[in-house]
Amino acid sequence: MPEPLNQPEHRSVHETLNGPHAVLIGTAATLSLLLDQLRLLPDAPSVRAMVRFEDDGAPAIRDSADMEPTLRLSDLAGLAASTPGLVGIVSLPRALARVEQAARSAVREAGMAERVVPPLQELLERAPSVTSKVELRSEIDVTELIGRTPYGIDRRAVAGLLEGKRVLITGAGGSIGSEIARICATFKPGRLLLMERSENALFEIDRQIARKFPGVSRAALLHDVTDESATMRLLLEHKPDVIFHAAAHKHVPLMEDHPAHALTNNLFGTKSVADAALAAGASQFILISSDKAVNPTSVMGATKRLAEMYIQGLHKAGRRMSGERSTSFGMVRFGNVLGSACSVLPIWGAQLREGGPITVTDPRMTRYFMTIHEAAMLVIQSAAIPAAEDAAVHVLDMGEPVKILELAMRFVAAHGYVPRLPASVSHDDEKRAVDVAMQHDLGVPSMEIAFTGKRPGEKLHEELCYAAEQLRETPFPGINAWAGELRADFNLAAMVAELGVARTLTDREGVVRAIRKHVPEMRPEGSSVAEVKTETVMGRAA
Repeated sequence: MPEPLNQPEHRSVHETLNGPHAVLIGTAATLSLLLDQLRLLPDAPSVRAMVRFEDDGAPAIRDSADMEPTLRLSDLAGLAASTPGLVGIVSLPRALARVEQAARSAVREAGMAERVVPPLQELLERAPSVTSKVELRSEIDVTELIGRTPYGIDRRAVAGLLEGKRVLITGAGGSIGSEIARICATFKPGRLLLMERSENALFEIDRQIARKFPGVSRAALLHDVTDESATMRLLLEHKPDVIFHAAAHKHVPLMEDHPAHALTNNLFGTKSVADAALAAGASQFILISSDKAVNPTSVMGATKRLAEMYIQGLHKAGRRMSGERSTSFGMVRFGNVLGSACSVLPIWGAQLREGGPITVTDPRMTRYFMTIHEAAMLVIQSAAIPAAEDAAVHVLDMGEPVKILELAMRFVAAHGYVPRLPASVSHDDEKRAVDVAMQHDLGVPSMEIAFTGKRPGEKLHEELCYAAEQLRETPFPGINAWAGELRADFNLAAMVAELGVARTLTDREGVVRAIRKHVPEMRPEGSSVAEVKTETVMGRAA
């Protein structure tokens, strides 16, 4: 029989013992089970103290029946300092994931070795998995982070558009493109065409569709849309009915350094697919645009506006030649999506795993946010809106803009930390951080939030349209239409010819000048006007 655990009930918690020592962290039930398990080990550590929580996550109050000293997480650093080699063993149920993260952080900050022992019952219920990472909570509700109630979708209207039809998604391996593909697959399309230039991304979305929707006919097309002749050949071969064009360069700072690439991909890639859609007789073409196309301060935003202008011009030309039989072109403009590749949540998640800090560019910065799923649903829904004489620029109702600093503090708190802000933040921001800390009174360690400064081309505040009076409602909640038109002197052929030359230039400034000529509302980087939030439609009242 193994020796029973050493129960140090008569010793001070700061008294040094010989041999391995442990602090157990859990609830009454999990600690009892953990003690029984440890007693079966021949070299079980001495239990030096316990940190106990109630089943609702509140710190437990020690009673006279406790055998070991009952501490709080904030006491661990002092205990570890007096007891070299101390091990922190955490055993908490899944329901207390936030408390577990706080406990594990406190153990690490105290300099103790960290061990996690899931409750036996939960281990028996758990399905086998390739990894067992528990550094981040995977069940965070992103709609709660942004405080937004998502819009739904009119499935009957969308079914009439997609069921039995050939549906093409460009950029199908990206965050939005892949979600559009998954949603479209639920409407029983005649064939799903997945176009993507990244081999790995295409393989993954094709695999997902095959597994989840085995009855849906599909084709994986490894292709770069900027190859105009190959794009034309593929679309004439597959003859898609509905096209969602999601392929684009989206990273603002990168495109500032590579404006010719932005022109090639965002404008001429769009032109390539749109021209082929018209030639192949597609009924619908939807361009996925961006709020950064409004009064752009960045190359990325300006090239997305150029893509919108091309689509508007092509739609008019097609209607003049073929009337309503021509392809109906439309665009959907929206802000940031939470959880997409290289968006703030994955970046912050990686920073959290690395021990911080969580970075925010500027404490004043705001952005519009929605989830990937809601954005993809509304993009698809917009295709069911009856076509107008002018190509519609649909503007999604993004709700109220969210302060990035506020989002970062919510993210940190949701993972069991108290946000620690720099001294430069405003009093209101500091007060919010204190409020968050009071809501998580678990002796939780803090996580630093650091400011890195606004990057080239970035705005402090995004806009979704040019003026509130230019928005009109559509038949579907959450989608408005911008009534703005092309300038009277707009010349589609001249724009394409001049920018076709510009994208071959090696002089960055020369490329930017050419872009600004055709997007005169593009504001110089750092313009004070660009940093003033304009009176645009920002809420559901629009």
